[in-house]
Amino acid sequence: MSPVPGKLLTQINSPSDLRKLSEEELPLLCAEIRQFIIDVISANPGHLGASLGAVELAVAIHYAYDTPNDKLIWDVGHQAYAHKIITGRRDLFYTNRIYHGISGFPKMSESEYDAFGVGHSSTSISAALGMAIAARLQNNTGEKHVAVIGDGSMTGGMAMEALNNAGVAKSNLLVILNDNGIAIDKNVGAMREYLLDIVTSRAYNKLKDKVWKLMGGNTRYGKNSRAVVKQIGNALKSTILNKSNLFEAFNFRYFGPVDGHDVIRLAKLMHDLKKIPGPKLLHVVTVKGKGFEKAEQDQILYHSPGIFDKTTGEIIEKPCKSLPPKYQHVFGKTIIELAEKNDKIVGVTPAMPSGCSLNMMMSVMPDRAFDVGIAEQHAVTFSAGMAARGLMPFCNIYSSFMQRAYDQVIHDVALQGLNVVFCLDRGGLVGEDGPTHHGAYDLAYFRAIPGLTISSPMNEVELRNLMYTAQLENKGPFVIRYPRGRGMSTNWKTPFVEIITGTGRKIRDGEKVAVLSIGHPGNFVVEACEILQSEGISAGHFDMRFLKPLDEDILHGVFTNYKAVITVEDGTINGGLGSAVLEFMADHGYQAPVKRLGIPDRFVTSGKPEELYAECGFDTYGIVKSVRSLHIPVK
Repeated sequence: MSPVPGKLLTQINSPSDLRKLSEEELPLLCAEIRQFIIDVISANPGHLGASLGAVELAVAIHYAYDTPNDKLIWDVGHQAYAHKIITGRRDLFYTNRIYHGISGFPKMSESEYDAFGVGHSSTSISAALGMAIAARLQNNTGEKHVAVIGDGSMTGGMAMEALNNAGVAKSNLLVILNDNGIAIDKNVGAMREYLLDIVTSRAYNKLKDKVWKLMGGNTRYGKNSRAVVKQIGNALKSTILNKSNLFEAFNFRYFGPVDGHDVIRLAKLMHDLKKIPGPKLLHVVTVKGKGFEKAEQDQILYHSPGIFDKTTGEIIEKPCKSLPPKYQHVFGKTIIELAEKNDKIVGVTPAMPSGCSLNMMMSVMPDRAFDVGIAEQHAVTFSAGMAARGLMPFCNIYSSFMQRAYDQVIHDVALQGLNVVFCLDRGGLVGEDGPTHHGAYDLAYFRAIPGLTISSPMNEVELRNLMYTAQLENKGPFVIRYPRGRGMSTNWKTPFVEIITGTGRKIRDGEKVAVLSIGHPGNFVVEACEILQSEGISAGHFDMRFLKPLDEDILHGVFTNYKAVITVEDGTINGGLGSAVLEFMADHGYQAPVKRLGIPDRFVTSGKPEELYAECGFDTYGIVKSVRSLHIPVK
């Protein structure tokens, strides 16, 4: 059930209702929205911190702009919960990110107020610019375009490309830079230092009161507000920065920095900026987790904290002893072990050190572990450069984000045969983040690249051994792909064993039907085979371990000794393990019915992983059902 909204929020069913409020009522509305987000997300986990920090920003934009006629594009969408609540989804917000509920990110098919679907970073300026140009070509001169982008996303190369284009496109575009100093982890790099310089400048602090007076105090603008805004921009540029303004260099008119939690002032400023033509950038300073003490104190943990007490903020853990570790935790511990023995090993991640657990290595070997910011393409080629000089980079990127660096893997790593180990975290169906974050395609899109070794462990021990194997001399580019979530055993820290590249393993013998799996779903097959055995159906099970090169000895044996084959993978069935097995069968003249289980040829919704495995038909009972459908005679 949805929590009861506050008195003002109850009246807001669309932005048109919001615009009926007086300016003095806006702070109270923001407080009610903030509490409503806390009430819902405390019981139904989601992206808490970023959305709490952007409440005033969302209210001010919808108050000043005529959405949905004016187009608002959020970058990534972690900060868009207030936007969703304002735009008619308040009573559905309790279904956020759950199976068959509303999306955790802006989604065009969900609402006319979601002008562009998002989920990955650094896309908003490009999309907003495209819409602005389209409006101009269609003679829709009244349409306004606003892109909201975080300081973390601004480090992405695509954002820089878009600024470069927008600066000469003569577009009527407002970019709002939501600067809170943190993405999921602390921001890094020169852009962070540049923005920090602006915000913490002593000159700015001295000038702040003077600027506020120029704007007419906290009640209204002066009479000539447009001239005042221009004067403020010039004053900030010359007095605060005392150096070239990066955004002015892109031909953007720069305004700010301004307090992102002063909703009245924000709304007035945005109303005035609507009247200024051309590309503009408004620098807004916010606090991630604003208004919730625990979220402000630990911004990394409370980015997406899980279930928590909405009064105290304490995380509520389910009582359970001896849980297996998360795969990411095994990676973090193992890379340290390997690096202690091999001084060539370095770690690289694009802005996800805590998410992938490279932060463990960063804490003990800070000179050998690198967070390069939200820059997947750079992460890959940066790794390639180190490999070219004899180092052994472990480049850890979430599967869905690796899609952005596909060309770099081909051109800069594989083509040159460099020893880079790609650890793909969050491979397969990731759960509540949904189709923008499912790692569905990596097995298929990497299989086409010559020279790549592609592997996927069935459990934590196999992950450790694959990492050990990958760092041995001259293995070339090596992919290790593993899922989000926990493994299978608490006794995982075993001595390293080299796995011969391209070899699988037989889990159990069977008759007539063989099940071939890759990665964690092999554990579902183990359970399924036990159920089938109790029914008198004996199924063989083979953990292929490697998609490339395939273990051809296993495949020859399977097609010689079994009448039917089922393949199981947590990846798209188009181009993955099932496709590889069919190609092998055709190339070697075998004939047998082959049933492929995996992610179907469609975008899979949000939900708990177990719900999604069942929907796609490759959970334990889906495998049992598929074997039964072959009508294998019972002994």
